[in-house]
Amino acid sequence: MLNSKKIAFLKALSHHKKPIVTIGNKGLTEPVVKEIMAGLKAHELIKIQVLGDNRQARINLFEEICKVTGAAPINHIGKLLIIYQPSEKNLIRLPD
Repeated sequence: MLNSKKIAFLKALSHHKKPIVTIGNKGLTEPVVKEIMAGLKAHELIKIQVLGDNRQARINLFEEICKVTGAAPINHIGKLLIIYQPSEKNLIRLPD
């Protein structure tokens, strides 16, 4: 379970990262989900860019991505979504 200290730590780590997935007009398709899962497995913490100006649609998409992938929502800034899912490699050591 992620507490506020861990979420703040992950937000700070995400600042320098670039989006590795862009979601366009077709939304959350199967290939996009596969790309997100591959990104999570390789990096644990990823940024996703969402095209479109509808804020509520981005919020809904954020929730759906987390539900489908099992990842934890970290932050939603404008058109960027940040999610985290630990892998077997334990690339990111969270603070206690």
